[in-house]
This record gives sequence, structure tokens and C-alpha cells, in this order.
Amino acid sequence: MRPVAATSGADVRLRGVEDADVAVFFDHQRDDRATAMAGVPTRDRDAFEAHWSRIRADGSVITRTITAGDRTVGNVVSWVEAGRREIGHWVDHERWGRGIASRAVALFLMEVDERPVYAHVIADNLASISVLEKAGFRLVSRARSADDGVVECRYERR
Repeated sequence: MRPVAATSGADVRLRGVEDADVAVFFDHQRDDRATAMAGVPTRDRDAFEAHWSRIRADGSVITRTITAGDRTVGNVVSWVEAGRREIGHWVDHERWGRGIASRAVALFLMEVDERPVYAHVIADNLASISVLEKAGFRLVSRARSADDGVVECRYERR
């Protein structure tokens, strides 16, 4: 893995997650539109902080804060699930449509050499699908959840 300090693109940068970032991430995940698009439930503060504490303590998880200018605007997280490197991203809804997620994911993929990388996204989340496809991910499967009927797409980047 390459050092994160040298990673930049336009005014979007990635850096290690700092304690103060978690409070910003908490506010981001409280947005109903964002949680609906991501297909994840909103957590209360204690559950959210415990979740991030576990993520940051796990040596196999790679976490990055996305900044634009001098503001924290989101995160990129990568973890190993069933032996596969997965990636997810989150950008403050007030910054959607500005190419921030696309630049952040591209920067992250330049930093992390491990391949393949996988991502899953709800089929209705066209913005995240676009981010993945711009970064070279290709659709490998679509499946409807037996639990809630939501169609999830699985992507792969070699």
C-alpha cells in the first residue's frame, strides 16, 4: 500500500481518519436520502461511534477521510468479507453531483494495490453505480434480496 499523504486530485484529497471526522460522518449518515440510497439504517450516536471504533481497530480495514478544500466531506472504507476486498464510499449529500466520490474512489484505487476489489450497490442508486463504472468496476451480478425485495448489484474491479 502506498502512503496516503501524497494522494490528491483537484481539490479532493484522501487522508487517514481522525477522531473529529467520525462526528462529521455521523451527521452525514443521519440524512434520510443518503441512507435510503445506500440501503443502510441510520445509527444513533453510541452505535455509530462503536461501529467506527471497531472499523478503525481492525487492521484489515482501510479507512480514508475525503476532503474537498479544507472540509471533511465523506469517507472511503475497504474491508475483507468472505476473503474478498470490498469498498464503500459515502459523501455528504450537500456535495453530491460534483465528482467528489468519483475522484475519491479513483484516488483510493491508486493507493491500494490489492485486486480484485468488489463493491455492492442498490440497483436504484444510479449515482454510486456511475462512480463505480467510472473507476473501472464492471457488473458481475444482480440479485433480489429475499428479505426486503431490494435488487443489489455486485461490481468487480480487477
